[in-house]
Amino acid sequence: MTAKDRDEIRFLGTAGARFVMITQFRSSAGTVLSLKGTNVLIDPGPGTLVRFATAKPKINPAKLHGIILTHKHLDHSNDVNVMIEAMTEGGFKPRGVLLCPKDAITDGGDAVVLDYYKGLLDRIEVMSEGGTYFIGNLEIKTPKRHVHGVETYGLNIKEKEGTSTRVSFISDTLYFPGLENYYDGQVLVMNVAMYRRREGVEHLCVEDAKRIIAMRRPKVAILTHFGMTMLRNKPWEIAKRISDETGVEVIAARDGMKFDLGQLQPT
Repeated sequence: MTAKDRDEIRFLGTAGARFVMITQFRSSAGTVLSLKGTNVLIDPGPGTLVRFATAKPKINPAKLHGIILTHKHLDHSNDVNVMIEAMTEGGFKPRGVLLCPKDAITDGGDAVVLDYYKGLLDRIEVMSEGGTYFIGNLEIKTPKRHVHGVETYGLNIKEKEGTSTRVSFISDTLYFPGLENYYDGQVLVMNVAMYRRREGVEHLCVEDAKRIIAMRRPKVAILTHFGMTMLRNKPWEIAKRISDETGVEVIAARDGMKFDLGQLQPT
């Protein structure tokens, strides 16, 4: 990853929920967004460092400018400390930004970021509802707190000088009325863990995804973070069905998949 790299989203892993994570039917590594020379790692779950090292070509973590945790659950944060160490070249070159909810770093609770690694960063930005943050050439907004077991936020990301959101990430959440109104990216990445809604489970299901896509109508929607029921029902077939029914291009992410953002012209 260098400033000359193309603008892209790289899905190192597409596992969602605990059973896919612990069986590794799909990788639970994070997602890398490269845009306008800035590289950010989003939600480094178990195996992220391994995926960086085994990718072909290898991904150099020292080229990261920041790490984002949408929330502190294990499948989103397990590798955050080792990735901070890798980003800072063993701690010898302190640098980079960590963007995360307060409960991911708060002392006295179940903080997932260790104190030592906090000291290796240039700065830590604590997310809040309606917040705006900057990493390198990127502006990142967290428009709404999600309905999930811990403090969780989705992301709207654009270039600092841009006028429109290039990529939106809807992280884990129970669907709530108006959710789709907060995310206006040309590319809409959605965590869809469940095939059908289950009472008491705070994740999106296929019907939720279809509703959001039909109402929001992004240029491209990408489904990821699949639980077991999604995998049994073949995410690629689900994506095609939603695409046929909404008229929006819908893609089911695969482990290692790259999506070229250069094919979409900024507005």
